[in-house]
Amino acid sequence: MKILVCISNVPDTTTKIKFAEGNNSIDTTGIQWVINPWDELSLTRALELKDDAVNGIKAVTVIHVGTAASEPTIRKALAIGADDAIRVNAVSSDAWFVAYQIAEVAKKEQFDLIICGIESSDFNGSAVGGMISEFLGIPSVSAVSSIKFENGQPVMIREIDGGKEVVTVPAPFVAIVQKGIAKEPRIAAMRGIMIARSKPVKLIEPVAVDPLTQIVELEKPAPRAACKFVDADNPVQLLDLLQNEAKVI
Repeated sequence: MKILVCISNVPDTTTKIKFAEGNNSIDTTGIQWVINPWDELSLTRALELKDDAVNGIKAVTVIHVGTAASEPTIRKALAIGADDAIRVNAVSSDAWFVAYQIAEVAKKEQFDLIICGIESSDFNGSAVGGMISEFLGIPSVSAVSSIKFENGQPVMIREIDGGKEVVTVPAPFVAIVQKGIAKEPRIAAMRGIMIARSKPVKLIEPVAVDPLTQIVELEKPAPRAACKFVDADNPVQLLDLLQNEAKVI
């Protein structure tokens, strides 16, 4: 059994975002890039499944659609424990384009389980995982918070309103995972960092497909209003602000 983990290369959450000229892309100067947090947890769970020999998982591969600038992020995934990596050499223009490229690779490599984070922390589209399953014509399960194998069959728990749902599907399938899939992301040890230097990264040229969306303009949210202090002995003023200005009561 082989697992494919889709990873995104995203700005660190502490990065101060600036727009490039034209306000339709971000200025990448000085940005610290990291593995998308949901994808990092996905990779951690895939490696945990591989660690248990009973599951019969032979390899965990990571895949990323991006330029050579994303190589450090891919190497970090290899240092964490992935066996090998695939990079589709293209600018990830939109979710449709990315999902199409990943699906084309998966068709040739024959993975039993494809894991995607529920969304990326930069664009928050939540679309790639479902699109991959449609391109491949295989089942997908969303909002997955737990994956395990019982008697060789995948068993997943997904969050639903008011409770949890236990789901099992035949392989191959796509699992779109969310918070809870792993307790903490696995940290790369020094040995893993050294070994990662020699692990293979397969470079694949993209398949021709036009993106379906285009970013017309990016806009920052309006700055928050200044904090207002209300005297503890003046509850009438507090109620007035909550009712007529904040409109929360």
